[in-house]
Amino acid sequence: MSDMGSMEPLRHSHSTDPDRRPVVAFDFDGTLTIRDSFTEFLRWRAGPGGWALGLVKLAPALAHYARARDRGRIKAASVREFLSGVSRAELDADAEAFAADSWSRFMRPDALACWNSWGERGAYRVIVTASPEETVAPFARRLGADALLGTQIAFDDEDRVTGAFARENCRGAEKVNRLRAAFGPDIRLRAAYGDTSGDTEMLAIADEPGFRVFTQRP
Repeated sequence: MSDMGSMEPLRHSHSTDPDRRPVVAFDFDGTLTIRDSFTEFLRWRAGPGGWALGLVKLAPALAHYARARDRGRIKAASVREFLSGVSRAELDADAEAFAADSWSRFMRPDALACWNSWGERGAYRVIVTASPEETVAPFARRLGADALLGTQIAFDDEDRVTGAFARENCRGAEKVNRLRAAFGPDIRLRAAYGDTSGDTEMLAIADEPGFRVFTQRP
């Protein structure tokens, strides 16, 4: 599997790679998985009582989301409520345990078959997700992903979660911005797969766009 270094945002243009491997991008939540992974991670980590109490405290943020549909804001509120003050080491360990616990009941078989098929064809496979990189990274390692581009949780000087994000929510146009930053401004994807309106811009720069093509459940 790829090491953690390749799970971090790429810091160079992949166009300099002499192999010129085709780049294939996969959304994560609802595409490779059957549901939103970050919500499930927070629920799993908090436990039934902690989850219920957290939702009560999140009521104002949930009410605002119902009106404004601002996914980035409700996600940030969830990070503040459930993860503020958590150390990076603890978050990484919990994310690893969650991936191990949920993998067999979480991943779509037909999506995994497509993922593996592109790997066999030598594609450079990147996950582009609105979920935090920190919680998706264990899944990406299990998949053997070449790169992971996602929303980034902010940490303070003591390496603890601040309750905010380090950069913009990786959704919609931001997915393309992140791909261009990683692979160069003229990036053209060989294929891309997604399942919501937040993937529209990414699918638009793919030769083979796949929208809601994976339907199988474990």
